Amino acid sequence: MFVLTFIDNATGKWRVIYRYTDITGKRKQTQKRGFETKREAVAWEHEMMLKSQAKLDMTFGSFYEIYEADKASRLKQSTWETKSHIIKTKILPYFADRKIDEIEVRDVIAWQNELLAAFKNEGKEERYSQDYLRTIQAQLTAIFAHAMKYYNLPKNPSSLAGTIGKEVPKEMQFWTKEEYLKFAEVMMDKPRSYYAFELLYWTGIRSGELLALTPSDFDFEKQTLRINKTFHRSKGEDIITTPKTVKSNRIITLPPFLCDEIKDYLGMFYEIGESERMFSFTKSYLGHEMERGCKASGVKKIRIHDLRHSHVSLLINMGFSALAIGKRVGHETEKITYRYAHLFPTVQNEMAEKLEIERMTKEA
Repeated sequence: MFVLTFIDNATGKWRVIYRYTDITGKRKQTQKRGFETKREAVAWEHEMMLKSQAKLDMTFGSFYEIYEADKASRLKQSTWETKSHIIKTKILPYFADRKIDEIEVRDVIAWQNELLAAFKNEGKEERYSQDYLRTIQAQLTAIFAHAMKYYNLPKNPSSLAGTIGKEVPKEMQFWTKEEYLKFAEVMMDKPRSYYAFELLYWTGIRSGELLALTPSDFDFEKQTLRINKTFHRSKGEDIITTPKTVKSNRIITLPPFLCDEIKDYLGMFYEIGESERMFSFTKSYLGHEMERGCKASGVKKIRIHDLRHSHVSLLINMGFSALAIGKRVGHETEKITYRYAHLFPTVQNEMAEKLEIERMTKEA
């Protein structure tokens, strides 16, 4: 380890150069300029030493940098961006300058109370949802859990403090086949929108999976569609990554009419490469188009993701098993598919009618 702390003649402020050997044996160097006093420079130097040696005498903010280095590359970029945004805006402002091994349960409870106060927002409309409060707490717990598992932190004050918020089941809306066909009819004036919605409704793929599709994903001879990637935008950049889960990688068999429609759609391009995106727009565009179609057709407004719910619910109503449906849409477990069963209340009526007939048949 080598540390050099000195006044930078060019700026008149203190500067620190810190060289060290990391846990892999590689020599590294970091530095920082612009300290007003030597005391500030020495404090930063001390913090760097603790980080390089993974000593938990460091601040929570410094440990977050270690946590980020450990976790960011292991998660999908979109997942990490969501996670880090919550940490940077809801957790670090409170805990960043506290030493991580000195944070107690009472400190977490005080932080929770601040979040709850913001949740109530002086009697006005709730600022944070119950589900969001629960998610924020989970991020703090995860950081302490990481410190316990890999860096010998003795306890997790966040888990000991108990949770705030609660998981709120997300309302599932859906369109019946009749509602969708009414919507689809008014979307025919814009072919790329029409064919996008056809794929979403009749295959149940996610919007990110739709927007990543290329001509090479279709095998019209076998009537199949391959799902092996997803699309999202981050900081103005288009990003293609692997799908949401392992089971999201799948082959979907298409009905013949949908194969014919996609052939027609591809035939509209003057030229398109096998690896070019077929739907070169964003989720925002889809949302605007869906709103336009709802107004024009008069069907109730639902979210883009509710088209996936609609597809699953349609298949349940057609009598397919949860296992078969889950495989088609890329659910990780059957219990996810079973959550949709309640979306067709008429099924309960049909059950009652068939039980009545069964009873009468037995009596006869």
